[in-house]
Amino acid sequence: MSGKGEQVRGRLVEAAVRLLADEGPSALQARRLAREIGTSTMAVYHYFGGMPQLLRAVSDDGFRRLTRRVEEVAATEDPVADLMVTALAYREFAHDNPNLYDLMFGLAQPGGHRPEPQGAVSDDPESWQAAAYGCLVAVAERAIRTGRLNPAEPANVAAQLWSMLHGFVTLELAGHFGPAHCEDPLARVFVPLGNSLLLGLGDTAERLSVSSDSAFGRAAPAQ
Repeated sequence: MSGKGEQVRGRLVEAAVRLLADEGPSALQARRLAREIGTSTMAVYHYFGGMPQLLRAVSDDGFRRLTRRVEEVAATEDPVADLMVTALAYREFAHDNPNLYDLMFGLAQPGGHRPEPQGAVSDDPESWQAAAYGCLVAVAERAIRTGRLNPAEPANVAAQLWSMLHGFVTLELAGHFGPAHCEDPLARVFVPLGNSLLLGLGDTAERLSVSSDSAFGRAAPAQ
């Protein structure tokens, strides 16, 4: 594709991300996106093939942004604390980009379109979706290698951690932990849920307490 084509594709994706954040999924329509960047509606079909493919590109961009956010978490000598900080960074990303997060995981249907099925993790090892998941696998591997967690396949441990994290964040963003149910979901649901999983995976209560204090001292979680 020519440099101009890549530029138009990038501008359309940027416009979609911006409209998604400002106005929600209903704003993601071919005509509206074309108007935002000063081109014709046909540009969406010429450069992407249609709205479903453009939405997939927006989803990929979301995973790129998520990957960069979690890659900012510094590795320390406490891999369990690093796991916790990574989880808090993931939650922070979702809070900062709730509509994009919904689109990334197929929870939204903007403009009547739904992203193409993606599976739990992309089969393409070079995809941003796989890269985001790979960050969690890497820190799980360090926790296993250093003896904080029981010997296991890191990808399986990461999948359990991701399931817990994604489930909590999705319920939280949907408002299911309102004042009538839980005044502080981070402290009353997320932390004990994560601790229970990590204890089951082999860590000890004493070490978890130290790691938790360290993690929350490093992170500024979303409220």
